Amino acid sequence: MPEPETETETSDRKDDHIRIIEEEDVETTGTGFEDIELVHEALPEIHRDEIDTSISLFDHELAAPIVIESMTGGHPNTTKLNRALAIAAEETGIAMGVGSQRAGLELDDEALLESYTVVRDVAPDAFLYGNVGAAQLLEYDVNDVERAVEMIGADAMAIHLNFLQEAVQPEGDVDARGCLEAIETVADALSVPVIVKETGNGISGDTAQRLADAGVDAIDVAGKGGTTWSGIESYRAAAVGANRQEQVGRLFRAWGVPTAVSTLEAADAHDAVIASGGVRSGLDVAKAIALGARAGGLAKPFLAPAGKGSETVVDLIEQLRLELQTAMFVTGSASIADLQSAEYVVLGRTKEYLEERESSRER
Repeated sequence: MPEPETETETSDRKDDHIRIIEEEDVETTGTGFEDIELVHEALPEIHRDEIDTSISLFDHELAAPIVIESMTGGHPNTTKLNRALAIAAEETGIAMGVGSQRAGLELDDEALLESYTVVRDVAPDAFLYGNVGAAQLLEYDVNDVERAVEMIGADAMAIHLNFLQEAVQPEGDVDARGCLEAIETVADALSVPVIVKETGNGISGDTAQRLADAGVDAIDVAGKGGTTWSGIESYRAAAVGANRQEQVGRLFRAWGVPTAVSTLEAADAHDAVIASGGVRSGLDVAKAIALGARAGGLAKPFLAPAGKGSETVVDLIEQLRLELQTAMFVTGSASIADLQSAEYVVLGRTKEYLEERESSRER
């Protein structure tokens, strides 16, 4: 096991992240969804209320292809948020991930641990996935990751890639050597499926192929166009006088592969793709599925509702589901499988981006 951080360092960082997301401008544009238009079907010949939004994810039936993305955990103050999110996931039949479990693995604190364990306590039947960083796999062995699985009774484990965030953090871990091999080892030996996810900068087609070859069970692209962790860490760096990191964070605030592009490219390499990164509506989820995703994930939009309680989270999920269902209705899609075959048009900068990517491969 690695040398543990102090409880104060970990707790302060978790608190900083939540506060900055709630109080500062940490949103970027440019997901590419604005350039994706689903082709309207004027004669859908289906009943809207009979549309089936369910999907199967790792043999677990979800009522809708919506994922509450990994956000928080690791501080007693976040227990309330995770409780509300998990209750809502249980009630609506969707998936949910927890934030990085590093603190839970390395710090001996029952109140802190509860910020993670609460999710299974209140959501015994929900699809829940855990979360560890790729950089930590260089220090953990498979048994350590199994402890993270056991901590929440996880149905899957996410391994997050956040090296731009680490590069901006004054205390960041910037050694990325050997991570792919470590991911392959965990994917081969872990007791539950492994999802590899970015944290807001996207996954290119080439990287998606490397992950597919490594045997991961799903890829969550988490592309550019939503919450910017580079921007969040820039605010943190400014607060502690780390001026160079602050400037780097600002410079790379909108860095990455747009979510729509990343979804298309990853879906060419892997058949289980989750599209996240600036997904803000059920229509965005529908577009992502038409581009090849299995589901769409959201994080920040759930944060404020979680602070108000599970009923508010449920309201948001039901709104997203109705928006998705409406998009399916007007594309003639009676099921998610139908939506995956729906016609769409790519316009604007996203079209140019994809064309340039294709040209660069040919060169």
